Amino acid sequence: QVRLVESGGGSVQAGGSLRLSCVVSGRIFAFYTMSWYRQAPAKEREFVASLSWSGGTTSYRDSVKGRFTVSRDTAKNTVYLQMNSLKPEDTAIYYCAADLRTSIRSARVDYWGQGTQVTVSS
Repeated sequence: QVRLVESGGGSVQAGGSLRLSCVVSGRIFAFYTMSWYRQAPAKEREFVASLSWSGGTTSYRDSVKGRFTVSRDTAKNTVYLQMNSLKPEDTAIYYCAADLRTSIRSARVDYWGQGTQVTVSS
């Protein structure tokens, strides 16, 4: 059983910073891509950032480029999202997603965390 647990959310004022963490545990054969998504009230879930586990290649949505940084600690099976210069429009529940295989015979599957709330006040 694979489990993703996010932490680090909270309430900050505009211009502030938060660092989200996502710890992946369970039976893991190989990681491929770790991603962060967010969902604001009454809006669809949207992509925020991703990172290839092996090479560290990153990708960001345009609105967070230059403000957010995704990184990983391979020894801890943990991915981070450093969020700086936060804006009220960044307010959402942030979800971590892991594209991985649990065994050599298994297919790649996306696993999701339960989300962590980020609230940015003006």
